[in-house]
Amino acid sequence: MELRDIEIFLTLAEELHFGRTAERLHVSSARVSQSIKQQERRIGGALFERTSRSVRLTPLGERLRDRLDAGYREIAAALDEAAGTARGHTGTLTIGTFDTHHQEIASVLDLFRRRHQHCDLRMREIPLADPLGGLRAGRIDIAVLWLPVREPDLAVGPELHTEPLVLAVGSDHPLTRRDQVEMEDLGDHPVPWLEGSIPDYMWEAHTPSVTPAGRPVRRGIGAATLEEGLTAIAAGDLVSPVGSYAAASRLRRGITFLPIADGPILRYAPVWRSASETPLIRAFVQAAEDARRHLERTHTAITSQPEHSVVVPAPDRA
Repeated sequence: MELRDIEIFLTLAEELHFGRTAERLHVSSARVSQSIKQQERRIGGALFERTSRSVRLTPLGERLRDRLDAGYREIAAALDEAAGTARGHTGTLTIGTFDTHHQEIASVLDLFRRRHQHCDLRMREIPLADPLGGLRAGRIDIAVLWLPVREPDLAVGPELHTEPLVLAVGSDHPLTRRDQVEMEDLGDHPVPWLEGSIPDYMWEAHTPSVTPAGRPVRRGIGAATLEEGLTAIAAGDLVSPVGSYAAASRLRRGITFLPIADGPILRYAPVWRSASETPLIRAFVQAAEDARRHLERTHTAITSQPEHSVVVPAPDRA
C-alpha cells in the first residue's frame, strides 16, 4: 500500500465523506474512490459501508485504521520535521493571550505542536491595558486579541474563538436583584476607565462610551488591571463589562457577574507584526485555519447525522 493510499484511507476514515476527503487532499472524488477500491481488492474485504446517505467504517476498516494510524503519524511527523527544518520551522514561537484564553485555543496549539515538534511554543500573558506593547517590543510573536485591530503595522489572521461579556457588579449592588441586565444599564452607573495604551477603538468594542440609546457612559476611577477594576467594583457603585472567561476564573465574595442580554460578543484572532512575519508565524496561522475548518466540518457532520445514527470517532491528524 502506497503512502498516499494510506493517507486517503485514514482521511476518509475521519471525514466519512468522499467529497470532503477529496477536497482536503486536493484530489478528485474519483481518485479517492479508486484508491479505496484498490485497497479493498488487495485486502480482500470491505473497509467502508457505503449508502446514498452515509459512509461508515466496517469492523475490518476500524481495525485497519487503528493499526495504520500510529505508524502513519510517525512517518508524517518525520517528513514534517525534515520539511520544517528546510523551511525554517524550528526555534521558539511566543504566543500572547489575555488571562486564561490559551485554554480557548487549545486545539490550535495542539495541532501546531503535532506538526512542528521541534519548535518551542512559549505562552505569555498580555496585559489588558497594553495589548499591543509586547508585539511591538518583540516580546511576543503572535498576540490573540479581540477585534477590531486596525493598526498599519499589524496583520490580522482568522477568527479563533469568541467570548460573550457579562457585567461585574458589587454583591450588594441594586442590579443583583435582576436575573440579567442590558447595555442600556451602563448609562445609570459609572464604569472604571482603563489606564494604559490600549487604542480607544478597541476598548470601545469592550466597554462602549455611549449606550444603545445614545446616553453617555460615565467614567469612574481608573484601573490598570482587571484585578484593580474588580476590587473597585466590589468596594463601590461601579459596574463593568468583563469577559465571561475571565469572570469564570475570578469568582469571589463581593462580586456578582450578571448576563448581559444584548451584550457584545468579542471575537478573537491572531495578530502579528507584518514586517516580522516568519515561517513559524505562517505555520501557526495555517494551523489556526485548519483547526477552525475541522471544527466546522465536525459540527456539520454531527448536526447532519440522521436520528439514532452513530458517528465513528477518529483521531485528528490534520
